[in-house]
Amino acid sequence: MGRYHQGSLAVQERVGVRELAEHVGRSIGADIRDVAAAFLAQQPHLVVGAADGAGRLWASLLTGAPGFVRATGPDRIRVSGGLPEGDPLAGALATAGTRVGTISLDPRTRRRMRLNGTLAVAPGGFAVAAEQVFSNCPKYLQKRQPLELVSDGPGVVRRGEALTPGQERAVRAADTFFVATTAEADGVDASHRGGMPGFVEVLSPTELLWPDYAGNAMFLTLGNLAADERAGLLFPDWEGGGLLQLSGRARTEYGPGGSRAVRFRVEAVVESLHPGRLLWSAPEYSPANPPHRGSTTR
Repeated sequence: MGRYHQGSLAVQERVGVRELAEHVGRSIGADIRDVAAAFLAQQPHLVVGAADGAGRLWASLLTGAPGFVRATGPDRIRVSGGLPEGDPLAGALATAGTRVGTISLDPRTRRRMRLNGTLAVAPGGFAVAAEQVFSNCPKYLQKRQPLELVSDGPGVVRRGEALTPGQERAVRAADTFFVATTAEADGVDASHRGGMPGFVEVLSPTELLWPDYAGNAMFLTLGNLAADERAGLLFPDWEGGGLLQLSGRARTEYGPGGSRAVRFRVEAVVESLHPGRLLWSAPEYSPANPPHRGSTTR
């Protein structure tokens, strides 16, 4: 697999960052270095993106004691445990050959690492053969501290095809979400988006809009969307432990002065309280977050 497929290359050319993207892309490899292995072993959660049996893309969150995700070779990780029954990706993470994108994000240190590859079923969990491994800068990551592990939870509490008023409020209040995208033969990618509360606009119960802030110039997410509009969003409630998962389709809109925004159409919604969820402190917002109308800093 090359560093970039045609979708990402087209976006890089359009934005005028092709040379920078080529330089940054040298950090993408298939090997898990010692520092990356040590980072993974310290993390209590892992975001995973994949397609379900119907082809819909979703992102979900696995939680466990540090060490539940670990490198078991130079290009392979092992994940102990899985998702509770009812999660839209529970079946996909129990199916060999599933293409997955993962992101391990540490709110304590504002560090993150992405690993994309192919899943293999393993006793008590699953493994991923890495195809792309790389880290990103700390931009737009809010700082948080873990507070409490809650062992019980009802699992899925609501399913739908549009956002409820309460879910709309949760999206408007979010300072972080994750997005899973794909380019078919090039696999699945899971990425992070952050900003001040309100940076994700709810245009209607079935339509969201968010700005695409300046990042690492790779344009993996927008490149995937240029090739395939399917996307899965994950909005974690850090302080309450709930998860809001959305599946639908997204497209990039280009504006004046190089501005960009992503418009997302909701097709399916799952709201849940996973057992074993980790509760986090209120955030210390990233100094890189652009100001947003009506936002306040802590």
